[in-house]
Amino acid sequence: MSTVPHAAQSLTVSPLRSIGWREYAALPSLGIGRIKAKIDTGARSCALHAVGIRYVERHGVTWVQFAVHPRQRSAKEIVHCEAPLVEERYVTDSGGKRTLRPVIATLVTLAEQLIPIELTLIARDEMGFRMLIGRQAIRGKFVVDPGRSFVLGRPPSRKFKAKHPSKKPVRKKSP
Repeated sequence: MSTVPHAAQSLTVSPLRSIGWREYAALPSLGIGRIKAKIDTGARSCALHAVGIRYVERHGVTWVQFAVHPRQRSAKEIVHCEAPLVEERYVTDSGGKRTLRPVIATLVTLAEQLIPIELTLIARDEMGFRMLIGRQAIRGKFVVDPGRSFVLGRPPSRKFKAKHPSKKPVRKKSP
């Protein structure tokens, strides 16, 4: 008689909600209603592609002002943001490059959950996604299915244009 448990008996179902390797999120405290994000379990922290990053002093507190283009591959939509600076932190990117980045505290909405996060700001046009959500933000809340995208759903496309119902294609008759 074997003392090794049967494989099916040792499997447990995760009580955590499944998400894909890319999902739509929101940053409501920053006025960003939706942004495509890569769920990056290889990254410790969250990162946001920001432009025009500058520091201002207000009543003895350092604030960071910046702009975000929330739509991938588009600079048409601009959201101007500001938040108190938590700290500056050295972060090593996936290519091994180490940069000093401003860090802010904010909230991210993912799967209708409001999650407090620390967000590093980086002006990098090469980022494939405007936002990376690292493992600290999702630990204990979600399990990532690396083979799936947009498990939580996609927002309605902004490019969709309904065809005019009264216009029908004209077919030419052969003589």
